[in-house]
Amino acid sequence: MLSVLRHSWALLLGIMLLMVGNGMQGTLLGIRGQIEGISTFQMSVVMAAYFAGFLFGSRTVPNLIRSVGHVRVFAALGSLISAVLILYATAPHWIAWAFMRVLIGFSFSGVYITAESWLNAASTNENRGQALSAYMIVQMIGIIGAQLLMNVGDPAGYFLFVIPSVLVSLAFTPILLSAAPAPAFATIKRMSFAQLWQASPLGCVGIFLLGGVFSALFGMASVWGTGAGLSVKQISAFVAAIYVGGLFAQYPIGWMSDRMDRRVLIATLGALGAVAMLGVFVTDPPYVVLLLGAAIIGGVANPLYSLLLAYTNDFLDSSDMASASAGLLFINGVGAISGPIITGWLMGLVGPGGFFLYLAVLNAGVAAYAVWRMTRRPAPAIESTGAFAVLSPTATAFAVDVALETAQEDSNESPSESAD
Repeated sequence: MLSVLRHSWALLLGIMLLMVGNGMQGTLLGIRGQIEGISTFQMSVVMAAYFAGFLFGSRTVPNLIRSVGHVRVFAALGSLISAVLILYATAPHWIAWAFMRVLIGFSFSGVYITAESWLNAASTNENRGQALSAYMIVQMIGIIGAQLLMNVGDPAGYFLFVIPSVLVSLAFTPILLSAAPAPAFATIKRMSFAQLWQASPLGCVGIFLLGGVFSALFGMASVWGTGAGLSVKQISAFVAAIYVGGLFAQYPIGWMSDRMDRRVLIATLGALGAVAMLGVFVTDPPYVVLLLGAAIIGGVANPLYSLLLAYTNDFLDSSDMASASAGLLFINGVGAISGPIITGWLMGLVGPGGFFLYLAVLNAGVAAYAVWRMTRRPAPAIESTGAFAVLSPTATAFAVDVALETAQEDSNESPSESAD
């Protein structure tokens, strides 16, 4: 790991600062929206716009990189992100914010694609798995750190919009000034959705539903918090708890997934998330219990994402993993666009608790469909399944493919190492 930090510190530092900026803008807009008198449903459209831009970027940025190169795309998108972050406060209207969120989502999608291919090029076969693990960890740390910074200023003012803009600008400095050469960029072939469905219906349905879960958590948590009357400090702690739960749950659940029928684990996690969120919805618990609920849903959602990707790849040849990942990420993006909008509609219908009701329904859907799929075909033999890789919902198809391939190589090597 020290070797990874020594060779890739500039990129990892830059990504962490980028995630601080991204994490701040999501939480800040949800709080500022209420101050500006923007309705819950209008804010749901604003939050959904990010995922629409992200999905569009994932399809178009690769061609842009091939046309003008990594460095120019990276610098251009970074400048756009920094500019939009500071423009939010100058145009506090939901339509303007929605447009700017599309630009932000598009830009971050391109930044992730560029950064992940850069990280892979800077890694060796021996440390590629560690590099990707470090990359996922600094992403989580960045979002958690963003919530702490929410408490250093007044969300009704201008200062909190300046901080993420400055951090994003600084994030690109160590990356663009590093000596690492720009990597080659390979084209990922497409797999049809019919082929993807044939390989794993559970993977397709589960990833679609999780897209709604993630977008609700990332986009609507602060909107819920303002509607529930929480303070800025309480909202930021709630959002941070989601990502702390996800950070700590990935590895033990990954260990279990390599030793049992993954569908059982998927169903169990989905049921746990559904029960926890339904419990919060019907009981109106104290704030401490809300924090526990946030940690549980974060600890469920993040591993579920990695589990569904690993399960789908159990039914694919290694040569098809990249194309399947691209298809699954597109399905996830479509689900993500609808998440905030449906959540906003539910919150308008039943009150702020609609946020938890929506999460409960989607998690229950994942659990129920996993149980049903267990009646449709037998589980693959444990020894023939692929390895679990810790992955973030923002990971591109390129990173997913490399992470799964690296995890499988490490898994194949471990028996011989233990024999020594």
